[in-house]
Amino acid sequence: MAAPRAVLLLSGKRKSGKDFVAEELRSRLGPDVCTVLRLSGPLKEQYAKEHGLDFQRLLDASAYKESYRQDMIRWGEEKRCADPGFFCRTAVEGAAQPVWVVSDTRRLSDVEWFRDVYGDAVQTVRVVATEETRKRRNWVFVAGVDDAESECGLDQGVAFDWVITNDGDERSLDEQLEPLLQSLRGRL
Repeated sequence: MAAPRAVLLLSGKRKSGKDFVAEELRSRLGPDVCTVLRLSGPLKEQYAKEHGLDFQRLLDASAYKESYRQDMIRWGEEKRCADPGFFCRTAVEGAAQPVWVVSDTRRLSDVEWFRDVYGDAVQTVRVVATEETRKRRNWVFVAGVDDAESECGLDQGVAFDWVITNDGDERSLDEQLEPLLQSLRGRL
């Protein structure tokens, strides 16, 4: 596996549109250049195996996933405490494109792992949306989820390289993504 030229670590609150921004980046750069990686994928797959659950249903934005979210968070924290890089290593396995977009970076330990392994290739991107926008996207505050490290772990302690406001204004999003895309193209 060749080392990536750029690794974008996207973070943001639930329903801020991290996956949407990640897919926009992949679409604009092309799938041969950019891949979207998810730290939650390996976590959910392992959790499903150990608990006899439907892995595919844990991947979507369903009530099924939400009913397991808190226990999945607890379980994931236990795994991370034992091995902070476990989910990061699993997520990058097989990635071959020169640009990696990690769409769900949630903890300082994730950022540190990627920086330790990939150095200057790493850039942090915070995706933000107003609470009003998030509510329009069906976000409702859930105690034990929205105030847990999985949602708040990067609220402090990271100086983000890029901040993208994703409130549904397509032109504004284009204007914010263009300098980021130019920066990525300059690394290729």
